[in-house]
Amino acid sequence: MIRTLVVDTIRLGLDLRSWRAGFKALRLPSLVIAGFSCALGVVLAFHDGRGDLLNAIAVILAGLALQAGVNLVNDFFEFRQKRVDDKISRLGFCREDREFLEVLIFLVGLGLFGFTGLLGLFLTWRSGWPVLIFGLIGWMGGFFYTGEPLNYKRRGLAVTLVFFLMGIIMITGAYFAVAGTFSWTTVLASVPVSFLISLILLANELRDFEADTRFGIRTLAVRIGYRWAIIVYCALLACAYASPAVLYLLGSFPHLHLIYLAAPAAVPPFLFMRLPPERRGGIIPVVMLHHLVYGLLYCLTFYMK
Repeated sequence: MIRTLVVDTIRLGLDLRSWRAGFKALRLPSLVIAGFSCALGVVLAFHDGRGDLLNAIAVILAGLALQAGVNLVNDFFEFRQKRVDDKISRLGFCREDREFLEVLIFLVGLGLFGFTGLLGLFLTWRSGWPVLIFGLIGWMGGFFYTGEPLNYKRRGLAVTLVFFLMGIIMITGAYFAVAGTFSWTTVLASVPVSFLISLILLANELRDFEADTRFGIRTLAVRIGYRWAIIVYCALLACAYASPAVLYLLGSFPHLHLIYLAAPAAVPPFLFMRLPPERRGGIIPVVMLHHLVYGLLYCLTFYMK
């Protein structure tokens, strides 16, 4: 059996299609979410004069590895065009008809989780036990996005939960891991970005609206309908741009003249929302581009006079 596994692994390694499948499962553009959330926590820690370069590098690597692992594991759960009758909850990954590539993707995802765990233990040793709690919450939130028995995506909770998991908790946890202390100011500063992360998840549901409806995956967009989902999208976008003004009035945001330069990048996603399903795939790259532009300007804001 071991010999067969080795032979299959080598065969997959030499197959260009396998590399394409793995790269697609990795969803490289989506790493912008975790990368920026961790980077913002790092930026705020250095802004407060509590930065630690070694911890900062470990935090960003851990965040990227965690999301990469989440992407691979979730792709395993939703393999074969979201067939909901072949999930790990029924131990379907052990059946003979499941391709070895799917199992390999799952195992690589678990390996990335293990790497994240080692970095988490290092940061816990350096900054204190709360880092372990932040990391555990982040791992559970990512794994159970499509993992059973929770699978909060099909329960319509993804847009709400990622606001806290990939936004507030990840940013605050990154700050704590670098600075070694908790900061309510960081919690407040994470709110605008958290709105954008929820917006990204909703854009993903809008892109997959017809497929999710067909396969009975009851995302928030499917539950409230396509038109109402666009309205919620607009509301999240408005909150992402209005909340810095509120923070500015509260004295928790340096200035406003820079962040609104990202607004033009928020326009292209709306062009894709009106397209037929088969031409709607481009919505995610442009939403990620907006997130990247917004994130860079948001971080730069704290270092401009």
